[in-house]
Amino acid sequence: MFRRERSIPLRGSAAALCNNLSVLQLPVRNLTHFGVVHGPSAQLLSAAPEGVPLAQRQLQAKEGAGVSPPLITQVHWCVLPFRVLLVLTSHRGIQMYESDGSVMVYWHALDAGDASLVQAVFARGIAASGHFICVGMWSGRVLVFDIPAKGPNIVLSEELAGHQTPITDIATEPAQGQDCVADMVTADDSGLLCVWQSGPEFKLLTRIPGFGVPCPSVQLWQGTIAAGYGNGQVRLYEASTGTLHVQIDAHARAICALDLAPEVGKLLSAAEDTFVHIWQLSRSPEGGYIEVEHCHGECVPDTQVCGARFCDPSGSSFAVTGYDLAEILRFSSVR
Repeated sequence: MFRRERSIPLRGSAAALCNNLSVLQLPVRNLTHFGVVHGPSAQLLSAAPEGVPLAQRQLQAKEGAGVSPPLITQVHWCVLPFRVLLVLTSHRGIQMYESDGSVMVYWHALDAGDASLVQAVFARGIAASGHFICVGMWSGRVLVFDIPAKGPNIVLSEELAGHQTPITDIATEPAQGQDCVADMVTADDSGLLCVWQSGPEFKLLTRIPGFGVPCPSVQLWQGTIAAGYGNGQVRLYEASTGTLHVQIDAHARAICALDLAPEVGKLLSAAEDTFVHIWQLSRSPEGGYIEVEHCHGECVPDTQVCGARFCDPSGSSFAVTGYDLAEILRFSSVR
């Protein structure tokens, strides 16, 4: 069971975008960072465990070329082996900052040259894999940036081609040192999933076809892909083969966010039906199949939920954002 904790006030509401909440826990300092976007700005907040906001910072989208202010599409902390970077994506480019947002270390402008006149240009979908940061594009390509241990000498090392429609989300997990390990999955507006092996050169391992609805959010845990779809379904696939293990009719409306607590295998799903659900994933010892148990459901009344994340790797607390909701809602487990 979870109970409502003290919420964290925002200067404005979260934009009605999928995956519109990023969380970075700093156990050493007993702090949690939250990131939310709305229009051309991103709000960064730091809070102590009791929910008291300690600091706020507002970041603006870099203008680039254009006449109207660019809109930020996502904010996400990327935890690399040797540093943590904050990444913003927008309709003009990709911005990378030091983790507290104090210094911008890299700017990559989007090239609209290959976009048609009716096609929106934007970046969306951010994940770290080893010493790389991967960012999805409106064209279906995924940009791979090689990140140095320190400093601004970031290099665009590769562009991955596996999708024909805009990227929606990217998920990664640390490789376990096995051969042909599937440690990254990308999703797009058609519902197609591409499974990759990361490395100096990324390798496409398999494609999991869509079925006519977008896949706004995706997660990866111990070789299992959790994909949330526009029809409210959550599907669990074997990453290495693309085999469907479980199909859950989890929500009545489109899913807007998934998250995983890696230490315990808890899956969080949030959707436009105002519900947030928590599921326990496990593998059966006999056949190795994925088993799912529903653990908790939370309704956020009269709210278009647009972001939800666990606040710690054990899944003992989570946070939720909503459109036209000027606060971050926090819930923690009752021990």
